[in-house]
Amino acid sequence: MPELRIRQVKSGIDAPRKIRRNLEALGLKHQRTVVRPDNPAIRGMLFRVKHLVEVEPAQSKTKKQRKES
Repeated sequence: MPELRIRQVKSGIDAPRKIRRNLEALGLKHQRTVVRPDNPAIRGMLFRVKHLVEVEPAQSKTKKQRKES
């Protein structure tokens, strides 16, 4: 399943509660990166917070890369 790498680049401190809750549901904290599956539910959450985050496709790690990390 394809995955998305999501990074919060702006603060949600002064944002409405719905937006802050979406950031929490995505597991985001300022300047941290998370990997989430690319599905309609995640896309909907990202649409609400698109002005606070950067999104890019996640690169799949091979077995060798996973062991090194």
